[in-house]
Amino acid sequence: MTDSGSGGSVQHRARGVLPGLLLSLKVGAATVALSRMVPAASPALVAILLGAALANSPLVHPALQPGLDVAARTVLRAGIVLLGLQLALGDVLALGPVVIAAIVTVVAVGVGSGLLIGRLLRLPADLTALISCGFSICGAAAVAGISGVLAGAHRDRDPERAAQHETRTATAVALVVVFGTLMIPLMPVLAHLLELPQETAGIWTGLSVLEVAQVVAAGSLIGDPALSAAVVVKLGRVLMLAPVAAVVTLSLRRAAAESVEGDDGGGAAGVPLIPGFILGFLVAVAVRSTGILPEPVLGLAQPAQALLLAAAMFALGTGVRISLLRGVGGRPVVLAALVLVVVTGTGLAGALLAA
Repeated sequence: MTDSGSGGSVQHRARGVLPGLLLSLKVGAATVALSRMVPAASPALVAILLGAALANSPLVHPALQPGLDVAARTVLRAGIVLLGLQLALGDVLALGPVVIAAIVTVVAVGVGSGLLIGRLLRLPADLTALISCGFSICGAAAVAGISGVLAGAHRDRDPERAAQHETRTATAVALVVVFGTLMIPLMPVLAHLLELPQETAGIWTGLSVLEVAQVVAAGSLIGDPALSAAVVVKLGRVLMLAPVAAVVTLSLRRAAAESVEGDDGGGAAGVPLIPGFILGFLVAVAVRSTGILPEPVLGLAQPAQALLLAAAMFALGTGVRISLLRGVGGRPVVLAALVLVVVTGTGLAGALLAA
């Protein structure tokens, strides 16, 4: 009887998850298909906007919430793992020590300056970290990855704080997509004005533009040599997600050890140094680097990763409430703009040194 009851409970939970999960996947598939027809239509941005529209309409139903929660967490992490299959370590090492040093410098300077500026602007610490990492590493995937680490440190927080964190995550992703999309036509224009060789322009693009898809779009407008260099450099920045997540976790543990309030400290202390989905990302990188996966498998992994991330962005968008957004204000936009200037300037210096 116990086994039967347990099986029935699992089936009941699965049925409860299906409506929201299937809706997220359907919207994700639609936004990916739209981006194939209209390249400027970023799946992440469109998905977030659709999720926010649903959340602030009378159409949203409580029955969707369990599946949306799964999409915002489990599906998101699966998408980040699959992102690792786009990156081979050999390609990154072939860039040479100067470009590798430039990648590390861009991420370190971008995140460090973002944290400092966010403090000066008196922004919430989690929103500052999300914007800084998203603009310095790999866009929406970095925001989502760091958001997962931060959420894991506060598993027992109240629903209002959880809603605020979801809104800040969606805000950071939206800023990444908007500013990154603006960079697509801007980078070719700047490269032309500075009379940069195509390979140098490509390195600069890979060091500066936020999303992998945006790098592809901007690089293709410059030329094929620029596109090849830009994509490999960008994937090198993606690899920085793992060490940055580890640093964030160590910071949380240190803060927990110094905290005089035990409730937050317990959650932070329990966060693993490398979260499971980041470890999965590293395993995917290692598998791709061995060359054992045939091209058809890799060809399927890319659209699957895009679908999963778009579905997760829709679910995150449903956490955006207009009432909470009113409290965000214009300071996050200022932070995003300033971090982008720092990242782009540092990236230009690195590209010129590598020329």
